[in-house]
Amino acid sequence: MIIKPVEEISLTDLLIKEFKTGSRSMVKKIIVHGSVSVNGKAVMQQHFIVRPGDVVEYTKYKAPVDSQDCPFPVLFEDDDLIIVVKPAGILTYGEKGTHGTSMYKELMDYVRDRSKGREKIYVVHRLDREVSGILVFAKSEKIQEMIKEHWKETEKRYYALVEGKPENNEGRLENWMLEGWDQKVFTLKQERPGAKLAITHYKVLKELTNNTLVEVRLETGRKHQIRVHMAEMGCPIVGDFKYGADKKVKRRIRLHAYYFSFKHPVTHEHLEFKTQMPKGFLTLGEKDEHYKW
Repeated sequence: MIIKPVEEISLTDLLIKEFKTGSRSMVKKIIVHGSVSVNGKAVMQQHFIVRPGDVVEYTKYKAPVDSQDCPFPVLFEDDDLIIVVKPAGILTYGEKGTHGTSMYKELMDYVRDRSKGREKIYVVHRLDREVSGILVFAKSEKIQEMIKEHWKETEKRYYALVEGKPENNEGRLENWMLEGWDQKVFTLKQERPGAKLAITHYKVLKELTNNTLVEVRLETGRKHQIRVHMAEMGCPIVGDFKYGADKKVKRRIRLHAYYFSFKHPVTHEHLEFKTQMPKGFLTLGEKDEHYKW
């Protein structure tokens, strides 16, 4: 990000105005971190004065994509966020039924150890245990709330391998969803107490022999939303036995959150992330598939 001051001003005040934030401590962290340069030279003094004609550049810190220290692939990291790729088979949060661990627990341990206890992480959104893909964690409660406040502005896309073929090559699914006593979600044609509106967009990407690769874009984010909507369409997601998939062969659920975009809560820059389709996503063998976690 390039900033050209139009008045004589401290570096801190300039960034506060540019980022549209009232948090002086947050801006101080950015400067002290060494992420800001003036006329090509790094400046780490928060009271440094810049003038018209100066060129101020802010460069986000990005962690190595294949960090050996982090238990999961890191797509992005700065003072406010850490964005990782979740493997199938591990909960986003909680410990029940996942060998006593979760994405949150593993990442929290990693961040705490690396920062010697100075940093923490906060859950922004979740993916089902069986689903892989992009997950965003905040490094403070304030950042967590800022992202959630603008959640409707985020864009989330998934790869889904479904049984059969949808009647139409693309479409929009809309109805009300409610969770039952058995923790399965079902749809309703009309609103009733406790039900939430769910809107899903889908598009056929590739037709296979017995299955179809579909791109799914969420307009709302309800529990099991994609899984329920695909099943309602008569095309359950491969491996999703809970919602009617063929049980002849045991296999991992073929649902992957491959795309995520949103505006950075502090810098207001547009961030966009993509991940590749997991290995073997389109290949269905006869052997049992086991989760790593």
